[in-house]
Amino acid sequence: MKLFFTSILLLLTVQTNFSQEIDTIEPKTIEGQFDKIFKISSTFQNYKVVDKDEFLKLKKNVLDSLKKSKKAFVDIESLLKDEHENIAYLNETLTQTTLELDNALLKENSISFFGASLNKFTYNFIIWTIIIGLSSGLGFFVFKFLKSDVITKQAQDGLTSVEQEFETYRKKAIEREQKLRRQLQDEINKHRNL
Repeated sequence: MKLFFTSILLLLTVQTNFSQEIDTIEPKTIEGQFDKIFKISSTFQNYKVVDKDEFLKLKKNVLDSLKKSKKAFVDIESLLKDEHENIAYLNETLTQTTLELDNALLKENSISFFGASLNKFTYNFIIWTIIIGLSSGLGFFVFKFLKSDVITKQAQDGLTSVEQEFETYRKKAIEREQKLRRQLQDEINKHRNL
């Protein structure tokens, strides 16, 4: 009997030790902790009697979990606020960059001409019209100059020809005059001698 009693005592001790080891493993989730308290609490007239230490431990764990959740919520809210500010800044930067790009494209596609801003097509049209007009005027004046030059050369050639004829005529006139003077002198000399 002593052996029987010792065996039962040994079995109860081992079972108690195993059950204590099993109970010492704490559930990680709040739901698991509530289940554990429900299992280990005693029942009194359809009510559960909860151990005060277990209740305070559960309360501490729940409050810690709520605090962590609130901190995570605040961190996420802060991160979300930072992201909204970043998005607003990026949208503002995008708008400013778009305006700068539009201004740059407008400047690239326009040229200031006599204080007026013209697009490149109009500027090119005006410049080429001026170039063609000036080239046409230059061509007209070159043509007139060449025509005048031809007329001037013809006039100079005519003048040279007239000068040569005049020189020939003058020489002949001088010879004739000298001949007439000689004849006159000869006649005067003849009349004097007579």
